[in-house]
Amino acid sequence: MRALLSTAVGGPETLTLGDLPRPEPKPGEVLIRVAACGLNFPDVLMIEDKYQFKPPRPFAPGAEVSGTVEAVGDGSAGIAAGDRVMALTGHGGLADYVAAAANRCVPLPDAMPFDEAAAFNMTYGTSYYALKDRGMLRSGETLLVLGAAGGVGIAAVELGKAMGARVVGGVSSEKKAEAVRRAGADEVFVYPREVTDGRALTALYKEVLPKGADVIYDPIGGDHTEPALRSLAWDGRYLVIGFTGGIPRPPLNLTLLKSSSIVGVFWGAAMTRDPELNRRNNMELLELYGEGKVKPLVSERFPLERGGEAIAHLAARAAIGKVVVTLEG
Repeated sequence: MRALLSTAVGGPETLTLGDLPRPEPKPGEVLIRVAACGLNFPDVLMIEDKYQFKPPRPFAPGAEVSGTVEAVGDGSAGIAAGDRVMALTGHGGLADYVAAAANRCVPLPDAMPFDEAAAFNMTYGTSYYALKDRGMLRSGETLLVLGAAGGVGIAAVELGKAMGARVVGGVSSEKKAEAVRRAGADEVFVYPREVTDGRALTALYKEVLPKGADVIYDPIGGDHTEPALRSLAWDGRYLVIGFTGGIPRPPLNLTLLKSSSIVGVFWGAAMTRDPELNRRNNMELLELYGEGKVKPLVSERFPLERGGEAIAHLAARAAIGKVVVTLEG
């Protein structure tokens, strides 16, 4: 089968199209004929050996897929050959076939196309767990979403609105701002991509949020963290989602002054620790999708042969919404 392979440590330019044996599903697994693979920032880190999980090479990146179940291993009750599913695989998704744990597969609604399904599970799963279970976002509160035009950012904007919050989105360009407005944000502002003046950025956050934010959703980190943390309201919750801008070192006295909290969000581990919570969240998310309250923004689609370009586009932080690699029509 075709697979886009990482054979050496490096950036997207090191990926090569090659062949791997078609996997056989082990007990508790299913074999999926991949229709589409959604890309996420961990794919960038994994091929550079900067992610917490380092698969043995050669491996195909790609942690979330959609497609059709081809075969079912022993002990995979509830899933049958021919079922349309989306699945989390950790890696291996940029290939014609991938084996996935049956308990990491979610049946697709008939109306959900494969490209949207490949862009749904990780971004909306992360954002819903973050806002509902970690941030305890309540109707009427103010939510600030940093990196609001990215995959998880757009999902957080839509979910925040669905949960009754006032949503403010922060982005690094006017082009991205327009996408966030279309996603339903009440207000959008543009901040500098590279922070050269922390005090000026702090002033910008406080100008946009004069009463502060009750919840901040931050997939960026880096030099944006401290200025944003200063804009929390009393009893605010700062959600740590990721570090596309680097790992920050915020002064913790800021949390004392406003009785606020910095809250880690590790959705991948939470799925394993509380599978029933994850199952309920998946059902609620698909209900929101069916009601038209959330819809993945797939901004660009690449064929498998250009999968390296797709990952490079993501690494350059140029993507709006989700980038998807398609493997069949």
